[in-house]
Order: sequence, then C-alpha cells, then structure tokens
Amino acid sequence: MAVLCTPDGRYFVVRGRLWRAANPALEPEARAELVRELMNARRAVKAALRAGDRERLRIARDAVHAAKLALGERGPPWWDDRAPDFNRHLVRNTPYAAWYRTQTAAGSAFPAAE
Repeated sequence: MAVLCTPDGRYFVVRGRLWRAANPALEPEARAELVRELMNARRAVKAALRAGDRERLRIARDAVHAAKLALGERGPPWWDDRAPDFNRHLVRNTPYAAWYRTQTAAGSAFPAAE
C-alpha cells in the first residue's frame, strides 16, 4: 500500500487528513524499537478492549501515547523552523491543499477526501 507523504516529509495523508510522521532524525534502530513498542501497545489495547479490562486499557493506551511521543508523532513538533503543526487537520484546510489536489487528480493512486 502506497503512503502519500507531504513534500517536506512532516506528514502522511490518510483519507484526506494529515498525520504527523515520525521524526526522521531518529536512528533507524531506535525508530524500529519504538515502532515495536507501539505495535505491542496497540495489541495490548485490543486485548484489553476484548477483555473489558478498564485498568489494562488505560495502561495500554498510556503505552501507545508514550511510544508516539518518543517517535515524534505526538507532542511538540520535531521540526525547528517554527512552522505550525497541522497534525490531524484536513489537508484541504492547510497550506498543503493545492499540493494535495495535484496528487489526487484523475488517475492518481490517492483518492481525494470526501
């Protein structure tokens, strides 16, 4: 599955919404370990939901949040040029709107947001 990333590498797009990408300055080994932790935490969320265990669910969600913070996907932006953070914004409402329209033009592999 192809992932559409903004030209500056700060975000990827899912269903017309920007999501902050991981910090590219992370060492590959550190990034891989954090991704493993994130996936384990997500599996723990699923298991806690299935079991109806509210305490395990809180702990698992905290672990997801911690991994995302460490990856740079949440918390303060990892870039330092003072550009605003458009994480979770609809692309059409950001400065990336014109770029996104060119990516979702007829024949593109990336569907436009509804």
